[in-house]
Amino acid sequence: MLFLKYLLLAGAIALFAVAIGLIVSIFYSQLQNRRRPEAEREEISSERNKHTFFRAARIGLAGFLCVVLAQSIVVIPSGMAGGRVSQISGTLPGTVYPGTHFVVPLVQYVETYDVREKLFSTTPSIDKSTPAKTLTVISREGLNIGMAISVRYRVDASRLDYIHNNVPQPIDEEVVRPLITAVFRDVAPNYTVKEVFASKRDELRRLAEQRITQKLTKDGIVVKEVMLRDIQLPAEYAKGLEGMLLKEQENETLTYETEIKEKQVKIAELEAEAVKGQQIKQAEGQARVRVLQAKGEADAMQYMLPLKEKQIQQSRLEAEARKEATIKNAEASAQAKVIDSKAELERRNLMADAEANRIRVVAAADSERLRTEAIALKQNPLLINKIIAERLSDKIQIMMVPADGHFFFGNDVMRGFMHPQAEQPSEAADDPPIVSQETERK
Repeated sequence: MLFLKYLLLAGAIALFAVAIGLIVSIFYSQLQNRRRPEAEREEISSERNKHTFFRAARIGLAGFLCVVLAQSIVVIPSGMAGGRVSQISGTLPGTVYPGTHFVVPLVQYVETYDVREKLFSTTPSIDKSTPAKTLTVISREGLNIGMAISVRYRVDASRLDYIHNNVPQPIDEEVVRPLITAVFRDVAPNYTVKEVFASKRDELRRLAEQRITQKLTKDGIVVKEVMLRDIQLPAEYAKGLEGMLLKEQENETLTYETEIKEKQVKIAELEAEAVKGQQIKQAEGQARVRVLQAKGEADAMQYMLPLKEKQIQQSRLEAEARKEATIKNAEASAQAKVIDSKAELERRNLMADAEANRIRVVAAADSERLRTEAIALKQNPLLINKIIAERLSDKIQIMMVPADGHFFFGNDVMRGFMHPQAEQPSEAADDPPIVSQETERK
């Protein structure tokens, strides 16, 4: 439809150009007919001018119709909306949304508005020499505070007829900006600088958002969001406020820590009370158990006392029996010891006699043996060497040599034993040394 509108406009321009060309040709023909005779000039000019004029009129009318048709076509682009305005009855109700629409040409037209979301922003500078987009408010103490805010809004497309009739244009500069700045400057004096900067910052933003939304909604403007981005305080006050806020934060931290300690103390007290109650209950339970045990023992003693008495009597009788048995055992033991001592005495006497007899026999046997050995050694002197060799054979090895060679110490021993009176010290000194050869045990 937009192409058709532009096509009609182009055709109208072409038709108007043709009509103007025909009218120009009429004036040109009149200038040429002035040189001709008057009779011919009047007849020819009147007929030709009349025909050309009607032709130009028809062409101009066709061009006008094209313009009228083009004006009846209205194309609303995306993101825009419009309202019909009549030259006779004023603004018509309803909204014209994006697309192609038809209006009464030369009587109605469409006033378009941007219905997309817009953003109004300010800077937080408190310097008076800054541009107009700064926002400065006054606190309860009378100090200037710079605010950086952002407001998202859009025109309500369903109320364009009201906006066109009642709201000043342009809306951004005539309505939105003055109203937003006025609301913040009206709300801020209710708070101190400290509250605006820290504790009640969000409360101030919500209150301003409510008022801005209410007032702009009356004018057909929908508010999406109000954001308080930044706050700029006077330099000296900002330093003092930061220090105060740090101290308050430390105070709050200490308060929280104190509360935590108190809660820990309460928890410890509750735990101690719980342990105490538990111990009391345990003690009561143990006392009850002991009472029950005592009652049980008392009840049992009623049945146990006769048994104990019988046991005592039985123990007494047993003790008396053991006493009598012990006396009898002692008497029997004494008699047995007397008998044992007499038997032991007789046994010792017999053993002494036997030992004396044995000693006499052994002495006689030893005497006989020594006498026999003396006779044997006298008859065979080398027998002692054999005996010594047999006794020493398990420790050493001995090589025996003849006695007449004077090489074995047994010769001198035997000679001294057999002839003790005949030997002289000088002869013993003149004997040659004893020669023996010992070897290691294999």
